[in-house]
Amino acid sequence: MTQPIGLWPLLRPQRYQLLGALLLQIVSAVGGVVPYLAVVELGRVLLAPHAPDRHRVWLIVAAGAAGLLVRLVAGALASAVAHAADSSLQLSLRRLLARHLTDVPMSWFSRQSAGGLNQVVQNDVNDLHTLVAHTPGELTSAVVVPGLALVYLGAVDWRMTLVALVPVLVGLVLRFALATERRKRDEREVDAAMGRIAVAAVEFVEGIAVVKTFGGAGRAHRRFVEAADDFAERFLRWVGSAAWLASLATLVLSPMVVLLVVLAGGATMIGAGALAPADLLPFLLLSLALTAPVAALAHGLDNVNAARRAAGRIGAVLAEPPAPRPAAPRVPDGHLIELRDVGFTYDGEHPVLRHLDLVIPPGSKVALVGPSGAGKSTIAQLLLGFLTPTTGSVRLGGVDLRDIEPSVLYRRVAFVPQDVRLLRTSVADNIALASSSAGRDEVVAAARAAGVDAHLSSLPRGYDSVVGEDAGLSGGEAQRVSVARALLLDAPVLVLDEATAFADPVTEARTRAAIDRAGEGRTRVVIAHRLATIRDADLVLVLSDGRIAERGTFDELVAADGLLAAMWRAQREDATGAAAAPTRGSLL
Repeated sequence: MTQPIGLWPLLRPQRYQLLGALLLQIVSAVGGVVPYLAVVELGRVLLAPHAPDRHRVWLIVAAGAAGLLVRLVAGALASAVAHAADSSLQLSLRRLLARHLTDVPMSWFSRQSAGGLNQVVQNDVNDLHTLVAHTPGELTSAVVVPGLALVYLGAVDWRMTLVALVPVLVGLVLRFALATERRKRDEREVDAAMGRIAVAAVEFVEGIAVVKTFGGAGRAHRRFVEAADDFAERFLRWVGSAAWLASLATLVLSPMVVLLVVLAGGATMIGAGALAPADLLPFLLLSLALTAPVAALAHGLDNVNAARRAAGRIGAVLAEPPAPRPAAPRVPDGHLIELRDVGFTYDGEHPVLRHLDLVIPPGSKVALVGPSGAGKSTIAQLLLGFLTPTTGSVRLGGVDLRDIEPSVLYRRVAFVPQDVRLLRTSVADNIALASSSAGRDEVVAAARAAGVDAHLSSLPRGYDSVVGEDAGLSGGEAQRVSVARALLLDAPVLVLDEATAFADPVTEARTRAAIDRAGEGRTRVVIAHRLATIRDADLVLVLSDGRIAERGTFDELVAADGLLAAMWRAQREDATGAAAAPTRGSLL
């Protein structure tokens, strides 16, 4: 298991900005104490038995005003630098995560959820905001202000200083009593419960159309409700486990209790003749400066702990090792596809593919059919290099895919998935993802070949319309944009996963004909559920239980009256209600 990256390594690029903000905050804290000291000194001067020195009075007032000005200016600069560091950190972290996620193996994503990744990329990165932009200032003030106040009060009277420290010490003991291992464990459980809410919410929203269609809202949102209830239960247990300690700490550090302790101690000492009445004034004013930062200190430490947990989740993603790169990259010689004794398992225990041997000659049309779970999509992902075989090898042009650089492989193998994901950018950019150097004419030609040019041209801004804003695309249209992207790549190998699944019959026929024309001379591996689309295949492979159960042409397998024939009869009966003789047609 990889070791997650910690908090401080993530903050290292912003260390100079954070150090600058820290120094400015120290100056600001010192400046903030000066007005209090000025008021104390002014009170002692005015309460003195002899007439006050006017020059000294004005000097004290000026010092207090200067301290206030320094406090405001340095504090504003510290906040600006800290927020700049926060913005830079969030931008760099999201860029780093985006780059890293493009390098991790595709199999890693099958173990993740959209909500979990959103928690890391969005929420956890946001959770570092308070730590970077606010916590350094709060913690600095929590240390500098009481430190300066203690030095001054100690110079006035060390005995009264000890009296003023009593609420502070009691409050600190109570605060640190909250930081138990059980509390930390409860905090981690609360964070995990919040993550489960995020995952359940994303899954519910993404599936809302199906939920509403089939009337399963009660069942579908149950997971979200259960996650919310679990979070509430854990949160209340976490808060309630130390509510009385937190309340007592807040009471002890409250201004009323602090002033009561100082007044009681001061009155006792004045009555005993051990303290001059005027010397009680600095303790009444500055004792609050001793206690107020304690609450900020506790809050700041909570922010640090929350940020460390968020950084742990970010670091766990960044620590995920990238997909292995070939030590000595090789370039395929041609486009012959070979699967040699290929086996594959996702969990190490249950094989999805078993001892698969297959040769696909260049330019041939091969169809993969079979029931769900037979291994069709797994083979497609192996051909694309998304997965690595557990045993055996997948070769292109005589070279194991593990020895081919991904950039070289993806120029030779194009993929049209069934579940299309388009980026929130223009439709032209979505098509041009396949070739960054492609011009507008090439993009339009690819869209025309995929049968989607007419619709894209009719959008409010044509090909410049943005998906999700003014580019309304149906499932079939989005799939044809994906087909256009693959055609633009002009790769010699096409892997199509039910590439016309969302198209109507007329559009499906046009798209298949377009791909047939554009695909002349290319190797095409077609995953098909509708058998009518693969009747012209050079080779049909029927998969069952991770093995090739049947292989041959469509007509040969129908005549053999095996698995394919049974599937074909079932689909014909579903479509027409009666058996019909198979006829030959076009192929994807």
